[in-house]
Amino acid sequence: MGINARVLDHARHPRNWGELEDANGVMINVQDCGDIVMFFIKVENMVLEKVHFLVQGCHNLIACCSMLSVLAQRKTVWDAMEITPEQVLIALDHGLPPEEHHAASYACDALYGAIQNYLINAKKNANPELHRSIMGDGWRSLYIQAQHGQYNLENLYEKRKKAGQ
Repeated sequence: MGINARVLDHARHPRNWGELEDANGVMINVQDCGDIVMFFIKVENMVLEKVHFLVQGCHNLIACCSMLSVLAQRKTVWDAMEITPEQVLIALDHGLPPEEHHAASYACDALYGAIQNYLINAKKNANPELHRSIMGDGWRSLYIQAQHGQYNLENLYEKRKKAGQ
């Protein structure tokens, strides 16, 4: 399976490319292969008003980051965290060969990290204990659960505290 026109378009003409000067969430991920992904987000009223990225890596990764930035822009923080690598691949019309699907995961991981960075910075001044509760591997699934009414943020902290996290 070759690379399709949509992937080539996003790779050659990436949307939302470049550093975002007024970003309030940033993540830099360095992959084992040496690729570097940076996501910059500007969040206002819990909506990703701007989503930008920079990549030092292959055209597949650039295309995935470009498409992800389009998918995430103007979404709530919660909705953006629910964007999956599979949704990125679908939006690219399944235009990447299977051995390159990891590029969508790398892109999503960097966006999730930028959102986590925003949430940590937004919450730590209001409640230092809550700030500590959103650190760690389970933060994304717990926030998604909170958004869907399974927990409110204070109960989320209590649940993690009881679990020793």
